[in-house]
This record gives sequence, structure tokens and C-alpha cells, in this order.
Amino acid sequence: MKSKGSRTERELFHMFWDSGLAALRCAGSGSTPMPCPDLLVGDGSRVLAIECKSGKKGRRYISKEQIKELKEFATKFGAEPWVGIRYDNLDWFFLDIEDLEKSKGGNYSVSLGLINRKGLSFNELISK
Repeated sequence: MKSKGSRTERELFHMFWDSGLAALRCAGSGSTPMPCPDLLVGDGSRVLAIECKSGKKGRRYISKEQIKELKEFATKFGAEPWVGIRYDNLDWFFLDIEDLEKSKGGNYSVSLGLINRKGLSFNELISK
């Protein structure tokens, strides 16, 4: 399943470059002890730190540790922290980490309903 995540991260990486933004994919971002987002994107005035999730329809879970590290990295780097999610056969959507739903165990989750209510499309994100 890791290869699918890497493939979707690369897809998003190319989407940013094709839209005129610089992007850096942090390969192995989840396997380092230091906070590191999946993608770092910028245009000279705005920087985005993005944690990517992909998979079949349904709820996707993100550990509280991942969100804590994304916030920490974004703060130190001067970036906006975002979660990018791509369900099979759907486009990319992006959520501000403050809009994520909390699960009973203190972790975070994303559902299609949340995306419909709060998510931004790729074009909305890059023109924000």
C-alpha cells in the first residue's frame, strides 16, 4: 500500500509544478524521527506543508502524532499546515488541520462528509 501513497504524492507533486508552484516531495517522511511533511510547496510568498492521505472511499485516519509534527514543522518553517486527501476515482481535496474531526482515541479522521463541508479543491487551495 505504500507504493500507492508514493504514487499519489508524486501525482500531487507534478500538479503543483504544472500549476507554476515549486514543490518538494519528502520521500520517507513518515520514517524519520524529525517532523517532515509529505510535500513542501511554495511560490515565493506562500509556503504549504502538506500531509497526504489516499485510499478507497470511507474514513481515513491520521494519528495525533502526525498532526502534531505537521504543526511543529509548519510553525518552524513558516508554512501553512494542510492535509491533502485523494480517494480512488476522485480529485484531490485539502483540509485545514483545524477542520479535522477528532476520533474517540484523540487521533484525527477525514470523511467524505467533512470534505464536502470544509474541503478545498486543488484550484481553490492554490488560489487562496
